[in-house]
Amino acid sequence: MKHPSVSVVLGSFNRSDFLKLTLGSVRQELAGLDGEIIVVDGGSTDGSLQWLMRQKDVLTILQHNHGTWNGVPVPRRSWGYFMNLGFRTASGDYVCMLSDDCLLVPGAIRNGMKAAERSIAAGTKVGGVAFYWRNWPEQNDYRVGLTLFGRMFVNHGLFRKCAVDEVGFADEETYSFYHADGDLGLKMWEAGYVCIDSPDSFVEHYSHANLQVRTSNLVRQKEDWDNYLSKWQQISGVEDVLAGQGWVMRSYDDPENTANQFLKVKDVANGVFMGRALAALKAVSRRLKRY
Repeated sequence: MKHPSVSVVLGSFNRSDFLKLTLGSVRQELAGLDGEIIVVDGGSTDGSLQWLMRQKDVLTILQHNHGTWNGVPVPRRSWGYFMNLGFRTASGDYVCMLSDDCLLVPGAIRNGMKAAERSIAAGTKVGGVAFYWRNWPEQNDYRVGLTLFGRMFVNHGLFRKCAVDEVGFADEETYSFYHADGDLGLKMWEAGYVCIDSPDSFVEHYSHANLQVRTSNLVRQKEDWDNYLSKWQQISGVEDVLAGQGWVMRSYDDPENTANQFLKVKDVANGVFMGRALAALKAVSRRLKRY
């Protein structure tokens, strides 16, 4: 049986409206490609699972990660554990990692694969391909990240499956939620792979989806960051691992206005309207103060 060229892997929990938009953009992108879609759900209670069960083109993995069972809290698994279920299941030559609050701008996957193949043909040992992304609607420009040692990593984008397999997948033990993606990139660099950017691949990210879940994740961010620094200082023997961190920025005017798909979610539409109205009132107030 022929393997697909790309496996799209994403985790999800209680973001039904956003998940449907994300998968809509994925399906549009995979049209004409030999691809597969894998969703790892953390035990959603908002109808996501029932909807996923009806999607015959989606391989759904259920990993209860919230709530209680027989009166005992369900053990919380790490982001690495969660995503590795998808990574290990993926059979594509490339694995596209996304979040359930993202939209692929048309051409993102195809352009990313082309960028990888060009670099591979030129002799580069490519492990990951970073897509440019932004938080919509508050950010205008798109970015890819440079993590410790100034190394590029994949926040949203492609991995070569052979590279993910070789480095042993994401770290499941050191981090609860944050920085495991940066860690995976560093593991690839350490194994001789390179993470590159795809200058024509873009992702829209709505950072305010399900704020309750995001808030609980943020509580763990400092501990994850401290663990991240400590691990790589020990591995590298370099005390200043922060050198070179930052963002590579890129401007892009999306002719498809992909981000407007988020406005189909009622709470987003209301929030954007109120945000724009408030900004307009502030602008008027500033002008009045001049007189």
